Amino acid sequence: MTARETQRPTDGTSPTALEQRLRRAAEDGGAAAWGVAALKQALPYLPPEAVAFAADFPRAVVLGYRLQDAVLDPIVDRPTPLYFHHYRQVNNQLDRLALVQADLLQSSGYRALAVPASQVIDRQPMRGHLSHRVLGWAAGLGFIGRSTLLVHPRWGARLRYVTILTDAPLPEGAPLVNACGDCHACAEACPAQAIRERSQDYDVAACTAKLTEFTHLPFIGQHICGVCVKTCGGGPHDPGRAASRTAREAARPPFRAKNELNREGERPREPCEGPS
Repeated sequence: MTARETQRPTDGTSPTALEQRLRRAAEDGGAAAWGVAALKQALPYLPPEAVAFAADFPRAVVLGYRLQDAVLDPIVDRPTPLYFHHYRQVNNQLDRLALVQADLLQSSGYRALAVPASQVIDRQPMRGHLSHRVLGWAAGLGFIGRSTLLVHPRWGARLRYVTILTDAPLPEGAPLVNACGDCHACAEACPAQAIRERSQDYDVAACTAKLTEFTHLPFIGQHICGVCVKTCGGGPHDPGRAASRTAREAARPPFRAKNELNREGERPREPCEGPS
């Protein structure tokens, strides 16, 4: 606990009660995932600028919002105009959810900073203020897959995330171990051929070039793709999603969920699906 935290006046709400309020607000807003990360856990994998946040914000609340299967399923080798619209609307909803969470934290006497869900602050390489997927990993919401996307135990990569930095003494999650197993669906489908056996070897340049190419597609105009997001959806314990996959996909589930500490320390590499 920092000196700032010990001196922070609160409204008398206990950390447990505050956690429950935040969870309820997230669920009421449609969030499919909620967790808390220790910022120090993620700092080695965040941009250098993020170190400045750590002094005032030792924790990060991370929310995930589920993308719609009906939008993702038609994607083959490039983004569709419908996905482009959906992508923007989900980012807008995440920003609204983050503002509500930040307001609840601030009204309880704590500092809070809602970080935009998808705001580009640098294009060489493309990145945002921080990586929501890295903080989601640190919060225990999923593991980092070969595609460098955060893979949720139930929803796979079909979530987008947003972060609220805070000094509230909320209980922190623990990272999950990588569980891609022998699944290479994302690598086989990647139109840029950027995905390798290990996430550390992800070809950022190839992905960026393909995303830039996609910006010239009619009614797209943004660095998005959606192919790897689509290929990693649903887990082995989600019969609804497993039944809708092809026989080949169902026979080789995208991952095995294991609630263990990540001993590999895999580092996600941007810019897959832009700053997220």
